[in-house]
Amino acid sequence: MYRFLLSRQWVILTLVALLLIPTMIRLGFWQMHRYDQRTARNQQVSEALHADPVPVERLTSPGHAVTGEQKYRTVTARGSYDTAHEVAVRRRTNSDGEVGYHVLTPFTLTDGKVLLVNRGWVPANDRSQSAFPEVPAPPRGQVTVTGRLMPDETTAASGIKDLKGLPDRQIMLIDSEEQARRLGARVLGGYIQQTAPEPKGGTPQLISDPGSEDAPLNYAYMIQWWLFAAAVPVGWWALARREARDRAQAAGQKPADAEPAAV
Repeated sequence: MYRFLLSRQWVILTLVALLLIPTMIRLGFWQMHRYDQRTARNQQVSEALHADPVPVERLTSPGHAVTGEQKYRTVTARGSYDTAHEVAVRRRTNSDGEVGYHVLTPFTLTDGKVLLVNRGWVPANDRSQSAFPEVPAPPRGQVTVTGRLMPDETTAASGIKDLKGLPDRQIMLIDSEEQARRLGARVLGGYIQQTAPEPKGGTPQLISDPGSEDAPLNYAYMIQWWLFAAAVPVGWWALARREARDRAQAAGQKPADAEPAAV
């Protein structure tokens, strides 16, 4: 009755089913790994954001590479803004998805070292983004700034490769070593996203806290893929039984798994 399973059509269908099962199982494990990664990332970000602020030089120094554990830590610094060497970071969006710039201002600490401060987002003056944007000045004199510590931006992580031929005072990536060469100063590794003091008039727009990634969605996808994997053999068997029943009925025979007739 099940000799039809040796037909070309059913052999192909069986091979496809056998290929789908391990593929779906692997996709489920991939979603499980994504869930674990996102859960760990959310926990790390939450712990960093809720940790007590510390002086920036406790966590970074000239030439230091900010680690994943240090990322988003709240730090403080005392010094003054150096607006004469301020640059604009191109192709940055705000919370509404508008394209503009991030304002990167050197901040000279009381000991002479320099901290790079991302003061926030400003709109572009023109569509070509060839002119330096209008940037409100920060407070003058000695001030205390607070922000989230961030690692240097790299080509590998961002995918941005076109770093040359930019308009004057514009950059694509925030790189403390590159800025140290430009400024001829001892620049602390990484930079901070300013959170305080609040700019007057709301400009530049401060960068909002990083949101949590949707880890439960990956968990749901994991379960979904494994249910699909379990459904494949069930579906294959249901199709095979129906095919056998249809063939038996077409031949005028009673299927082997049919209920016996009532006496």
